[in-house]
Amino acid sequence: MMTHDRSESERMMFEYAPISLWIEDFSGIKHAFDDLRSQGVEMLAAYLDSHPQFIDECMSKIVVTRVNQKTLALFKAKTESELLSNLGSVFRDEMRAHFRDELIALWEGKTYWFGEGVNYALDGSRMDVRLHFSIAPQAMETWDSVLVTLEDITQRKIAERRFQALFDHSPISLWEEDWSGIKMAFDQLRLQGIRKLQSYLAQNPDFVKHCMGLIRVVNVNQKTLDLFKAASKEELIANLDKVFRDEMALHFAKELEDLWNGATVYEREGINYALDGEAIQVHIEVRVMPGHEDTFDWVLVSLQDITARKKAEDYLRFLGSHDVLTGLYNRMFFEQTLQEWEQKPTYPYSVIIADINGLKAVNDTYGHQAGDALIRRAAEVLQKAADEGNIIARIGGDEFVLLLPGYGERKAVQMVARIQNLIDLNNNYHTQSPPLSLSIGRASAKAEISLQKLIVQADNMMYQEKGKYYRRRREDLEASDA
Repeated sequence: MMTHDRSESERMMFEYAPISLWIEDFSGIKHAFDDLRSQGVEMLAAYLDSHPQFIDECMSKIVVTRVNQKTLALFKAKTESELLSNLGSVFRDEMRAHFRDELIALWEGKTYWFGEGVNYALDGSRMDVRLHFSIAPQAMETWDSVLVTLEDITQRKIAERRFQALFDHSPISLWEEDWSGIKMAFDQLRLQGIRKLQSYLAQNPDFVKHCMGLIRVVNVNQKTLDLFKAASKEELIANLDKVFRDEMALHFAKELEDLWNGATVYEREGINYALDGEAIQVHIEVRVMPGHEDTFDWVLVSLQDITARKKAEDYLRFLGSHDVLTGLYNRMFFEQTLQEWEQKPTYPYSVIIADINGLKAVNDTYGHQAGDALIRRAAEVLQKAADEGNIIARIGGDEFVLLLPGYGERKAVQMVARIQNLIDLNNNYHTQSPPLSLSIGRASAKAEISLQKLIVQADNMMYQEKGKYYRRRREDLEASDA
């Protein structure tokens, strides 16, 4: 009586279990495996690659002997017989992928397996399932009694696919990374008694590159592939040494210091490189995901391409310190430089002031376009004459200044002579344009003297030269009239 009651209880537990249960007969698969082994097949995976139809043959050899009520409800079958007579509609298409894994597990002697796959309800609706199979102890030799459980994970997989779609199609570059190697490296340093990472990095700069090499990239999205000009995730991950290099070590050192000091979210600006070598200015946000602060094994890195913004900022800075017409420094930059020099003067020091002769006459006679061309020619001459470290600025409509740190009087005289020679060459080239002429003044100091006084001295000499120029012009005109 007790045996009967227990048997009935077990039957009821199977029938009304809250999970889909199947009892299946895999003996046909066992016979098929035995045949293959007798033919000398050793690696089933390789055999399936060359004989994919064998998967379908094995699927057809499964005999379902019993299912429970949860299974009927899950697969939208009214009766067990309805479900069993339509197994071809249930086990199809994507099921082959996970069933291949099941077959390999069985071939390798495993009597228990779990994984995820796809089945179909009788109305054709697709189901993502998590399944387990276990060969009953009494059926180890025959495989004629296998218990299979199915769990409907469709909603979970839909959520995962939505999350993956959000990740893949995010408008910014996203990277899933594993930094557990960095965490272990940190732990080793702490065991060695290191307390301040900044000091350690100052003495051991190679540790930064070592940590860069410990980053394991798990996944990237499509925006990342586009940004770094990679055809695939595999291509990008295989070439990370081309992406993370050079200047990256500077901002990555700061990231390591933040991590060391307990920050799990931080932002930086830095430079990465596309696979074609193009530099990309990026805004970086690093976030150690919640729950992974002790291991750093899940880190989300987002990159925004700020190259265009940085170029715009650079251009605005350029406009703030440069003359648009000539590309030389402007008066504002010149005056800032004077203030800095007055605070930390170095000697010797020379100043050259140059002023275009006859610019107003050129503007009046030929138009301002010709006058602008003459200004650009003057700037070109001064740039070619200047040495590295010289500062050239346009400080007025027709006036230029050269600041020459380290230049004594002899070198300043040589610079003026070089400018005059270049003016002659320039005029020989621009034979169809108004001639370029500069009045030039210079002043030099060996010992302490105000730079403003030096500029006044050079300015006075320039005006003396300009007076000589106009006197010569007047004399030339009087001679031609006579």
